Amino acid sequence: MNDMKETYSIKLQIMAGDDIAMGPGKADLLEKIQETGSIAAAGRAMGMSYKRAWDLVEMMNTCFCGPLVSKTKGGASKGGATVTPLGLDVVKHFRSLQNNASNAVEREVEDFFKLMKDGIPS
Repeated sequence: MNDMKETYSIKLQIMAGDDIAMGPGKADLLEKIQETGSIAAAGRAMGMSYKRAWDLVEMMNTCFCGPLVSKTKGGASKGGATVTPLGLDVVKHFRSLQNNASNAVEREVEDFFKLMKDGIPS
């Protein structure tokens, strides 16, 4: 079953109305911000523009009961960003949800692959 685990994935998204409040890419972005201390550096590390990274942070900050990222403006001190305690908690819970979802479908994925055109991947 471990070989099959590499052939499929589950994309868990948490919606807030029509907006994706949290998904795997946003969780990755928060982890990169925590690691780099910068929205720009996190975006670059993930191959996205600063604007895209900033927009994702703004979306997340509006979807939760408080900001997930706190920002300091640039200038002489060059600014930066940190993931707030709420943001760290959101990532922790999201990663747990991902793990639980993956474990839940693992029991069913073999039967699912039998229904696919090419059968169970090798």
